[in-house]
Amino acid sequence: MKCLFCQFNNTDVIETRVSENRATIRRRRSCPKCKKRYTTYERVEELPILVIKRDDRRERFDREKLLRGILKAVGKTTVTADQVEEIVTNIESEVTRKGNTEIPSTEIGDIIAGALKNIDKVAYIRFASVFKRFVDVEEFEKELRRLS
Repeated sequence: MKCLFCQFNNTDVIETRVSENRATIRRRRSCPKCKKRYTTYERVEELPILVIKRDDRRERFDREKLLRGILKAVGKTTVTADQVEEIVTNIESEVTRKGNTEIPSTEIGDIIAGALKNIDKVAYIRFASVFKRFVDVEEFEKELRRLS
């Protein structure tokens, strides 16, 4: 694999771990040329998943877009990048396991909200405020009361 930093063509694998759900392999790599280290993730390429948006449009599932959205919600909280990666991997696995190639965006949102609720309440509220489209302070307060 090519080094992220210096583009050297032959990096070393220092450590390999299989994720808990056995869907992803995490590899720590080191470049013999620049001596920098980084992590890569390996997973099986699966059938394309389409997301059914609220207005019934279909959009190809974009793992990176989902990661970016969750990372916005979890910024400056205790949620780790590995936990976010696990949430996204679980969504992909659940859709594949069901044999579906389509999933409503609301179902994806519910899965993310449920996972964040168990991990970090602040991240959950940030995500829920956008996902559930709170329009006024009362809805926000009602959701906060449910968490207590």
